[in-house]
Amino acid sequence: GAPEALVDERLLGPDRVEAVRAQVHADADAGRRVLLLARTDEPLIGDALPGGGVPVAVVTFRENVRPDAAETLDYFHAQGVRTVVISGDSPRTVAAVAREVGLEVAGQAYDGRTLPDDPGELADVMAEHDVFGRVSPDQKKAMVQALQSRGHVVAMTGDGVNDALALKTADLGIAMGNAAPATKAVSRMVLLDGRFDRLPRVLGEGRQVIANMERLAHIYLTKTTYALLFGVVFSLFAWQFPLLPRQASTVDFIMIGAPTFFLALLPNPRRYVPGFLGRALRFAIPSGAVILLSMVALQTYVRLTAGDVDLARQQAAFMITLTLLGLWVLSVMSRPLSARVVVLILAMYAVLAAVVLVPASRWYHRMEVPPTDVLVAALVVAALGCGLIEVIHQVHRRHVARVLAAAGA
Repeated sequence: GAPEALVDERLLGPDRVEAVRAQVHADADAGRRVLLLARTDEPLIGDALPGGGVPVAVVTFRENVRPDAAETLDYFHAQGVRTVVISGDSPRTVAAVAREVGLEVAGQAYDGRTLPDDPGELADVMAEHDVFGRVSPDQKKAMVQALQSRGHVVAMTGDGVNDALALKTADLGIAMGNAAPATKAVSRMVLLDGRFDRLPRVLGEGRQVIANMERLAHIYLTKTTYALLFGVVFSLFAWQFPLLPRQASTVDFIMIGAPTFFLALLPNPRRYVPGFLGRALRFAIPSGAVILLSMVALQTYVRLTAGDVDLARQQAAFMITLTLLGLWVLSVMSRPLSARVVVLILAMYAVLAAVVLVPASRWYHRMEVPPTDVLVAALVVAALGCGLIEVIHQVHRRHVARVLAAAGA
């Protein structure tokens, strides 16, 4: 059995214990799993060790450390992910293997047999140590819960039945492809080929999804804000809504439908920081208000100076202004601009030009090219609105930078 259980003066005698213990420690410090085989003629009674034992052999197993383990752990360390090693093996063996993959371990690993039962005290121990040996399955589960109690999001990898409880408790349980069926059944993710170096890509894809959701939420919530304000303000003033449904649908397609589909697929390695809805609203509400004020300003100009312009030409001016403002929101939320994003935004401007200039499109949208003075007013209002949105973006960008810096992202 385990040397910690069998290296005992009662079983082996005082003259043999130190020599066997020295051999066991030397093998464990070299990163090997160690079993001690001993024999005795005395009967086993309960849990007490018998006497008169003779050591027969020290059996060692060499740990095969994955060649990609050190590089993968370095990546996670650079990304601000803390690595904790929890094993049922000897603390000396676990410490040696941890050093082999680049983890800093002072002395031997923390012995799980001395872990406190109190959850608060256990959480304190977890905060001070990163490598643990001789940990039981129930203790693994308790350790995951201790980390969670301190606000950590816990992912755990494992392949044995002894890991099943902890894997099920973790926020993200990751089983290896050769894991026990019960372990894979309770895990949320299974690495089918058992390659540890897949995890950085998993993390990258998760961050891409979350970060792009936040980026696109700014755009969607801006549209929701101005659409809501349009309904309220134009109803209060009893003004005719400036766009037909088909025109509004085209604006949504140019501003949201087509570009956000592609933006959602772009790489985005930024760390997740809680509170993305609040950050999105800090940008969306003032930007939506700017778009509303721009449309009200254009509406006022048209009513005061160009009242004889037919409705189809007025709607074209409103559609141009709203689309230009929407595309500016799109452009500021797509920064830093890559070549692909620039091409995408330019393509949306080209679509807007085609909508306004192509006769078949004008017929479908029931609009005509506005007169020069109205067109100039629409462009001026759009330019002023874009300037205000840019100011909002710069203020918002500095706020987000402070939040991310405080979170270490």
